[in-house]
Amino acid sequence: METLIKLPENQTPSTIVEILDSLRKEHFEPRHESKAWGDWIYLATYTTVISIECVRGLSSSATIEYGEGEEEGEPCKSLYRAFGRLGWNGIDDDGEFSLA
Repeated sequence: METLIKLPENQTPSTIVEILDSLRKEHFEPRHESKAWGDWIYLATYTTVISIECVRGLSSSATIEYGEGEEEGEPCKSLYRAFGRLGWNGIDDDGEFSLA
């Protein structure tokens, strides 16, 4: 399962540093890796990963790709809080929803 997340179009993109700091406030140990095929944020002790679109250190969209058994509860709730704190929204079949 995965969740698309993004900033509203009128918002200034978040820096990778801001995103990592917000994840740390939720007690994650995030690790950002930039690969030729895209940027990823890995979370220590979880198999859930975040595929994040990053241009010159700025981001406004990402996909949370949940590990097996991690679709509900933790880390899902804490990830929503971390990105919601930065003004990001989730997207599902019904449209955008607040992560805050």
